[in-house]
Amino acid sequence: MPAVTVDNTLALPRVPATDPHLVDRPVVSLTTAPQGFEGEGFPVRRAFAGVDMRALDPFIHMDQMGEVEYAPGEPKGTPWHPHRGFETVTYIIDGIFEHADSHGGGGEITNGDTQWMTAGAGILHIEKPPEHLVVSGGLFHGLQLWVNLPRTLKMAEPRYQDLRSGQVGLATSTDGGALLRIIAGEMAGVSGPGMTYTPITLIHATIAPGAEVTLPWRPDYNALVYALSGNGAVSSGPARRPLKSGQLAVLGSGDTITVAADPVQESRVNGLDVFILGGQPIREPVAAYGPFVMNTKEELMQAFEDYQAGRLGSIPAAHSAVNGSTPDA
Repeated sequence: MPAVTVDNTLALPRVPATDPHLVDRPVVSLTTAPQGFEGEGFPVRRAFAGVDMRALDPFIHMDQMGEVEYAPGEPKGTPWHPHRGFETVTYIIDGIFEHADSHGGGGEITNGDTQWMTAGAGILHIEKPPEHLVVSGGLFHGLQLWVNLPRTLKMAEPRYQDLRSGQVGLATSTDGGALLRIIAGEMAGVSGPGMTYTPITLIHATIAPGAEVTLPWRPDYNALVYALSGNGAVSSGPARRPLKSGQLAVLGSGDTITVAADPVQESRVNGLDVFILGGQPIREPVAAYGPFVMNTKEELMQAFEDYQAGRLGSIPAAHSAVNGSTPDA
């Protein structure tokens, strides 16, 4: 799992030791992500399946894409499709994805890169592996997260952020046992590069076998911990719960988040890899169906009508010629 690594974590800014009187957030639910397929058939784990939407707010949906070792000819992506009313955050840990959208954004993202697309009022986009990866096959692993937008920003102008791995903020735990990759938000005085409409924090943490990290967490944020690989535990004291690959822990109220890696891990992993995320709840009605996330059923119907009428954008000519498709296909 390359993403971003460093030779010496002790050279990084350290999360200061927390006040022992602070309340560590307890685990209020633990779910195992079911497996499924997305787009043209690439395997995913539905990280938020079965979780109350109120506990996820401001997040809507998250897929762990892979981890899969493709044979030659197997890599797959998604066809052109629309979005409105939210933001997609695609974080690539291993492998390569190409993105293009009808608003002019796009490019290639690979090990540790993030594409942050604000669909807002509406956009069409496509995600696919490059041709050379289709030919050769190879390892592919990543995450796609959907971040809701408040009512006042549902129809914001679409925008695209190309966040390279070298821009990601890096920090470590007090003893250097955890590498923290900060994609958005702030930790230990280090800020992530993602510009967010909704206040959130996104961290990919690698915790060495037997190590533990305790992070200060804003009391007004919710808190989720998803295990990408490895085994460990979440929270401390009587509330401590085991956590393994493919599981999501929803945490209750408190001041800190504690995650620990088991001393013994599978030979193929270097520790416990988790995605830690939280944000300020929007607390508005959510009407979501397929690629649209709005506030009411009427707004959803309007989104479908606008899409069919071509008002969410059009496929750029070069891509349309290659794809042989139209936006309302």
